[in-house]
Amino acid sequence: MKGQRKLSKQAWRWAFYDWANSAFATTVMAGFFPIFFKSFWANDLTDGESTFVIGTANSVVGLLIALSAPILGAYADVGNSKKKLLLTFAVLGIIATGYLFFVPESSWKFAITFYALGVIGFSGGNIFYDSLLVSVAEDHERNRVSSLGFSLGYLGGGILFLINVLMFSFPSFFGLNSQIESVLWSFLSVAIWWSIFTLPLLTGVKEPQFSVSRKSFFEISGQAFSSLYQTGSSVRQYKSAVIFLLAYFLYMDGVDTIIRMATSYGSDIGLSAQSMIAALLLTQFIGFPATLAFGRYSDKFGHKQSLSFAIIIYIGVVIFSSQMDSALEFFIMASIIGLVQGGVQAISRSYFSSLIPSNKAAEFFGFYNFIGKSSVFIGPFMVSGIALLTDSPSLGILSLLLLFIPGLIILRRVP
Repeated sequence: MKGQRKLSKQAWRWAFYDWANSAFATTVMAGFFPIFFKSFWANDLTDGESTFVIGTANSVVGLLIALSAPILGAYADVGNSKKKLLLTFAVLGIIATGYLFFVPESSWKFAITFYALGVIGFSGGNIFYDSLLVSVAEDHERNRVSSLGFSLGYLGGGILFLINVLMFSFPSFFGLNSQIESVLWSFLSVAIWWSIFTLPLLTGVKEPQFSVSRKSFFEISGQAFSSLYQTGSSVRQYKSAVIFLLAYFLYMDGVDTIIRMATSYGSDIGLSAQSMIAALLLTQFIGFPATLAFGRYSDKFGHKQSLSFAIIIYIGVVIFSSQMDSALEFFIMASIIGLVQGGVQAISRSYFSSLIPSNKAAEFFGFYNFIGKSSVFIGPFMVSGIALLTDSPSLGILSLLLLFIPGLIILRRVP
């Protein structure tokens, strides 16, 4: 069967960028940063205030990426520069992450600034990484290749996170003096890991060159803005893509908010850092095989059925989490999320790639990221804001039902 053919070397090299930058998502975004921010950099703020700072930072960064993504995507298509722009954002993320190593105690403004720059580098690079999917995989391979990327992300991010957790748990074994020093070195290790494993994509993936006349920077920029305007009209011609993007706007906001705010929420309800970090590590290693299985499940049963199943699981997770008050329950929640998180991300990406014209991949993926990143502006701000105003973290997390339930309903209406 052609769906079972061996994947190309380009597909594997492309997928290794997930291995590279997922270390930032695991060790920094989901793992150490929210916990360490509260206890080390923002130790003069209350739990509610520090959670609000993290939520607001994620929301502002999401808005910035949302506003710039369509423009960057259109410019990349016009200038045949997906790889160059991916490298630019990756370097920004790598430098910002590495600089967290040097931020001193109680300097929460510096810490949140470099964290935000790291998220911009991570999210901005993914615009161009996603758009290269159509270059490395045929239509019938995209579920497998997209799932391969996310599964390698879980494995690679999980391996480095495991090393970082061991550093945190046994600092003297690694020649470190304290857990604080271990966390700071963990941030630096993410920057190094991200740098090294970006090389396979940069050296081994060929970007397709569409026919464009040689123009100046300003001419290309003008054409990019014109192309952006045309994309707004073009997307409307693809009814399935429009309905899907409306659903994606809602449910992916819920998914991203859980990724970014889970440990902050856990800290607010009194869970220990060791318990939460161990649970997140479990999520990573469950996510690796589960994401591969999700890709095969989607090939058999279809994108919509697969995504609907995962969103229903997330609705259950939100309800369960709002009543959670023990480390065991956090472990249960993390395990269930590990089963579906990578599948939702991978199948959403491959589904959208099947609904758009391949010669405008970066431009349309600019809109895809615009939708996803604009929604991230809502979720963290909503969860942290409601928690701060009501002094109830449970009500904050329960508000995510306002994203998942409508998202599921709209997804079911995709033709």
